[in-house]
Amino acid sequence: MPPKLKSPEDREQLRSQILDAARTLFVERGIEAVTMRQIAKQINYSATTLYHYFADKDALLQAVCDEDFLALASGLREIMQLPDPKARIDALMMGYARFALHHPNHYRLMFMTPRAPCNQDITQIQQGNTEQDAYVQLKTVVQNAFDAGLFKPELDDFELIAQTLWAGIHGVCSLEIALGHEPWINWKNLETRIEHMQSAILQGVLRNPDAH
Repeated sequence: MPPKLKSPEDREQLRSQILDAARTLFVERGIEAVTMRQIAKQINYSATTLYHYFADKDALLQAVCDEDFLALASGLREIMQLPDPKARIDALMMGYARFALHHPNHYRLMFMTPRAPCNQDITQIQQGNTEQDAYVQLKTVVQNAFDAGLFKPELDDFELIAQTLWAGIHGVCSLEIALGHEPWINWKNLETRIEHMQSAILQGVLRNPDAH
């Protein structure tokens, strides 16, 4: 029988355990296939206990989404303070990659697992807030560089540039997470692959890519 929860700290710890178990099962089995009972069994509690924390599976999925997207944005927040626009782009791309590779289960659920969009009516993430929304952070950093004239003149859509940067780094990260341990691929050094992708994209979009 699981221990009786006595303190707010105990309850918060259990909530974190529920989120971790749900995240793992959602990634391993697919969101539709996972039940609240299965999540509860994973941490040796009853499904009834989970319903004290989350109204249903959708609410639990929402909580996982909120926590993970906020963690990504929080990890990139200091980068927004760098004074040089190009340095901000470099640091943001590398920071994003580090989050993905240090938290592969989070990343799989966020960007590699089919799911319905999070319900933006109840989300705790404040869209449009550079403190809490990593995509807004990316757009802001790219728009600042765009306004400073750093990109090639024929590139007139800063959001398209932002999405291209994102797609490139996502490609490296998702391949590493999905296939990084496959012996039939002679993978080169991971850090080098990230740097090469970053360099290739910036060479293609910056007006003076070698300027410091």
